Amino acid sequence: MKEKKRILPILPAKLTADSPVLDDEMTVETLHIENCRFDSLDFHHLFFKESYLKKVQWPSSHLRQFECVNVIFENCDFSNAEWIGAGFHQVEFRQCKLTGINFAESYLKNCLFTDCMLDYASFAVATMKVVQFEQSSLQQSDFSEIDWQHLKLDECTLTQSQWFHTKLKELDFSNNRFDTIALSPESIRGLIVNAEQALTIAETLGLIVK
Repeated sequence: MKEKKRILPILPAKLTADSPVLDDEMTVETLHIENCRFDSLDFHHLFFKESYLKKVQWPSSHLRQFECVNVIFENCDFSNAEWIGAGFHQVEFRQCKLTGINFAESYLKNCLFTDCMLDYASFAVATMKVVQFEQSSLQQSDFSEIDWQHLKLDECTLTQSQWFHTKLKELDFSNNRFDTIALSPESIRGLIVNAEQALTIAETLGLIVK
């Protein structure tokens, strides 16, 4: 599959520095938010647009129908957040802590996760189009039943990640690391792996390699 170039977030040349008081059905637009902590976030229809968030903490947030367009998150902590059914368009997560986050049933298009902690994260039943994970930890993460096009994983840790009932044809694992991984046997045809990974997968599927 020919690699498709990711569309980068487009932000205004000048952003307004602010720490807004968030609420349901609120649109946050063209803001630079830094060094803020929001506890017990529980909102629906929160929309972030053309904004840059740095060193922001939303631990265990519950955001229903959360949407982001042209947003950059850097050095943020969203551990154990529940963002089920969220929408992300041209969004970057840079050096963010996303341990245990729930992106289940979300839609991600033109998104990047770089140098992020995503252990125990769930992307189950998510749709991903032109999404890249690079130099990130995805141990025990869940990619079951995802629908993807142009998904790229580069130098990530995938140990004990789950890919049940996900089409793997032309997905390239060869430049990533794992010592165990969970896959559906019927879905692995066309998966790209290196020789060591092939042995690991064979053992996972119950084959005895002499």
